[in-house]
Amino acid sequence: MATDTLSIDITATADGSVQLFALAGSLDLATSPSLRSALLTAAEGEKHEIVVDLRQLEFLDSTGLGALIGAHKRASEHDGSVRLVASEGQILRLLRITGLLDVFAVYPTVEAAIANDARLVGL
Repeated sequence: MATDTLSIDITATADGSVQLFALAGSLDLATSPSLRSALLTAAEGEKHEIVVDLRQLEFLDSTGLGALIGAHKRASEHDGSVRLVASEGQILRLLRITGLLDVFAVYPTVEAAIANDARLVGL
């Protein structure tokens, strides 16, 4: 079972146009408030293009999804976007089941997300 820890590594592309949030661990009731705060701050700042790498997440619940959706809405209000990176497995399956592949731009790699190319589509 996943533990209630979340590692968030925040970097920016060389030109500063995209902020990258690489997540590892569990994004759940205990850990989502810190991510929500960081994402909302980024969505309101000058860099509205945000990429969230979910490939190292072990667990994602509805509160974690809520943090991502809230950031997506805030970035959209500021003419920005939140793009997700997910590989085949539990997290991508959850995004499919909840219909969020139709809401978020989801990519197989960080490079594809930054380039806004090769988006995965809902099946």
